[in-house]
Amino acid sequence: MEVKIEASWKKVLSGLFEKAYFINIIEHLKTEKDLHRTIYPKGNLIFNAFDQTPFDQVKVVILGQDPYHNPGQAMGLSFSVPDGVKPPPSLANIYKELNKDIGMPIPTTGNLTKWATQGVLLLNAALTVKANEPASHSKIGWMDFTNDVIKIISDQKTNIVFILWGNFAQQKQVLIDTTKHKILKSAHPSPLSAHNGFFGSKPFSDTNNYLTKHNKSPIDWMP
Repeated sequence: MEVKIEASWKKVLSGLFEKAYFINIIEHLKTEKDLHRTIYPKGNLIFNAFDQTPFDQVKVVILGQDPYHNPGQAMGLSFSVPDGVKPPPSLANIYKELNKDIGMPIPTTGNLTKWATQGVLLLNAALTVKANEPASHSKIGWMDFTNDVIKIISDQKTNIVFILWGNFAQQKQVLIDTTKHKILKSAHPSPLSAHNGFFGSKPFSDTNNYLTKHNKSPIDWMP
């Protein structure tokens, strides 16, 4: 099976593309396409997080749940939207915390590609979603795939910062070797929960302090 994904990821993930769960994902997406259902993001952006952040450049992982399900928002990077699209509520709260944490002005763009190209893997647990149906592809095999991705990062790399916002993301902690990686966790930035511990959690300065301590260049958080 030929999967179009960045070369260094293709090498470390090659065994996953032959697994039953991945074959199921492909079949499910083909069926959805045959039924003329709208899937986000568009096909060439499904692996955008991997394409923008090669395996050997990963320094930080920010885990989201699944892509935005409204038109024009999903771009294959967790929490990110294309230029010209208003930042959704969770991203707006991320920006508020950035401002409080490191004094950065509130960005005008919701496009986080600049984070990705600096080594921040913006990974959703499910990489596709049906239009207007949140979590609609959460049970087609993506969770198994991204769980294996997290385990591979944990096993093969050292001193990675994993940012886990909310209960869903924090369930992934069992996949991460905490003896050689840093886990930062708090409430989710959603307006429903941000006031329960996301605001004031300082994930951005904590990330850069850890990276600097381990001789890695810090992230410029201005998108």
